[in-house]
Amino acid sequence: MDSILPWFALKSVPGIGNLLFKRLIDRFHSPETILEASPKDLVEVDGVTPRLANRIKRHKISDSVKLDLDLVMQKGYQIVTMSDNDYPPLLLQIPDPPPFLYVFGRLDNSFRNIAIVGSRNATRYGILTTRRLCHDLVKLQMTIVSGMALGIDSAAHEGALMGKGHTVAVLGSGLERIYPEQNRKLFYQIVENGAVISEFPLKTEPDAHNFPRRNRIISGISLGTVVVEATNRSGSLITARLAAEQNREVFAVPGSIQSFKSTGTHTLIKQGAKLVEHAWDIMEELSHLIKTPGEKDVVSDNKIKKISVLSADEKRVFESLEPYPVHIDDLSRMLSIVPGKLSSILLQLELKGMALQSAGKFFSKIEENE
Repeated sequence: MDSILPWFALKSVPGIGNLLFKRLIDRFHSPETILEASPKDLVEVDGVTPRLANRIKRHKISDSVKLDLDLVMQKGYQIVTMSDNDYPPLLLQIPDPPPFLYVFGRLDNSFRNIAIVGSRNATRYGILTTRRLCHDLVKLQMTIVSGMALGIDSAAHEGALMGKGHTVAVLGSGLERIYPEQNRKLFYQIVENGAVISEFPLKTEPDAHNFPRRNRIISGISLGTVVVEATNRSGSLITARLAAEQNREVFAVPGSIQSFKSTGTHTLIKQGAKLVEHAWDIMEELSHLIKTPGEKDVVSDNKIKKISVLSADEKRVFESLEPYPVHIDDLSRMLSIVPGKLSSILLQLELKGMALQSAGKFFSKIEENE
């Protein structure tokens, strides 16, 4: 842990933010070298004044930082610095990457990350669509990145876990302040199948001003950001804007034109965001960055496997469904199946991720990408 101390010492100097920290590292290569440099050499870095240079030379690490590091050791967390192999390579490309991350779980240095963000107060359509999308993406060897908030974020992590894939949660609080509390179980599930990360000290509370800073990491760690169900004033649009500023791809899942919860996603599409219906829409857009033979076949293979395990009744009902919702009474008449039995069959199709129920007992088919 002694090798980590210089990183914390430099970061705790008043006046040194992430942007200036990166400039100093680019010039001197390590915190140890920076702390040993002369004031004359330090002021050659843009943003370092003589006063700040002297402050760096005189600064001593505080007891609170030492206590934070002690707790890291006690709890089995990791500190991953900008110079470590496991530090996310895409994050190094943004102007103000965190000098180090607190990590709980396994954070590899893969760049095959896709961010999924959206409304905390999501609809059933948004939740189920997000789960299915993320389930399919991890089958294509993508890692799902989100913020572990309620709604779409939670559905994104859940979809990745359902697909037995890798997922990363970026917190707007410290690792010792799980937020929201309702996601405590999900927090530990993510740790077992990926990582929970934060740039904030362990006991940092989830204050509102932390989340815009958190969002730049969600977008910065990822090749692109997918927005599902966002109003025009949603924080998810901040993440999308940050992604665009970081020269990353922006995607949006369309919703109902009658739902205000999709006004933000529709605005993104009007502004040029890639419209997403299936996982392959994302993979196709990223194909110049990701080249893995046979990726397109995975989703189709999943469809074949799903249909093969359906009962005769389930297969019959599934094949009668369409992408556009139909009322259960109309299905009952068309198939000559009593509503009680039909309701049970439709529930099984929902649980298998093959049917979607909308308000008013309307049902539609969830189609895989062909």
